[in-house]
Amino acid sequence: MATHALRSLWAEPRPTNAPDRGPRDWALVAVLICWSLVEAVLRQDLAPRPLLLLATLAVLGPLLWRRTHPLVAVAVSFGTLTIVDLVRILTGSQGALLNSISAALILAYALFRWGSGREAASGLGVMLLWLAITYVADPMSGWKTVAGYAFFLFAAALGAAVRYRTKIRIRDIDHAKAREREQLARELHDTVAHHVSGIAIQAQAGRAIAASHPERAIEALATIEDAATRTLTELRAMVGVLRAPQDTELAPQPGVADLDRLAGGVEAPHVQVTLSGELEDLSPAVGAAVYRLAQESITNARRYARQATRVSVVVVGDAEGVRLTVDDDGAPSTAGGRTAGYGLVGMRERATLLGGWLRAGPTADRGWRVEAMLPRGGSAR
Repeated sequence: MATHALRSLWAEPRPTNAPDRGPRDWALVAVLICWSLVEAVLRQDLAPRPLLLLATLAVLGPLLWRRTHPLVAVAVSFGTLTIVDLVRILTGSQGALLNSISAALILAYALFRWGSGREAASGLGVMLLWLAITYVADPMSGWKTVAGYAFFLFAAALGAAVRYRTKIRIRDIDHAKAREREQLARELHDTVAHHVSGIAIQAQAGRAIAASHPERAIEALATIEDAATRTLTELRAMVGVLRAPQDTELAPQPGVADLDRLAGGVEAPHVQVTLSGELEDLSPAVGAAVYRLAQESITNARRYARQATRVSVVVVGDAEGVRLTVDDDGAPSTAGGRTAGYGLVGMRERATLLGGWLRAGPTADRGWRVEAMLPRGGSAR
């Protein structure tokens, strides 16, 4: 996993959402300038003033664009510091640089936080080169040398860790959004397919009996109007969720208690719903899933089951979970007719997300059966 993470960081391009310099960056630079001025006044063991000024500008200036151009900032800063130290070595200048140049640690962090993998590798080489030269210009004991390298490597590692954590967080957010879109697509499919199938059947029935039984045709039109109204209401609710920025009040999702809505009706096949067992205190996700799975199964039966006269919906609850069984007595329109589209795929996906399972297929004698088992306390995964 660590190897995969390193490869991801190496191949990943520079983030495009890095914030530009703002008031905080200018405030940071102002504080460091004040620190440098105080240090330059109080300390007596410093290098010549031109070298101090050049080294200070080399660290403070690039801080302003460390997020948008991290490699350039590191190259300018540490490249200039390297030149300053080489001049000190070649000229034999005595004195140390200002402690305020330790702000270069911020550049090391920024390189691994905002730079791409290749930029980080290139910038790290520039930093290590400067560290080797600066310890020649300012000889230190062994433990101080090790501590200096450790500080810069820690800053770089911290930047890489924050970068990787941010990347994982963004990916998790994208996955959550994708799951929401999938759930919405299933809800739209279930709602529209069920109601529109009923509307189509009622329209066909009304047209067939319009001449001989006008009053029944009027009843069919009333049923069509009612189904269309419910469909529009549910669609508006779901589209409203997409448009609302936050704190949207959602209408309750249908559950097991609403399964009776699917029963009856004048259209064929006749739907019969039977509820038994422990069906109280189900989680809202499980109740809504049972309703949607039954609704989609009935819709598929009306679409694909030829000459079907009945659809039986049986829901049985116990201490462990809820079992849903939907049977029809029709013949499938084609050998694989019921496996087409997103209907069964969405049903299996919905059941799996709740920790359950779903099976669908022809029965031994005639008809089609859908079986699903969901845990009582299932929650979307």
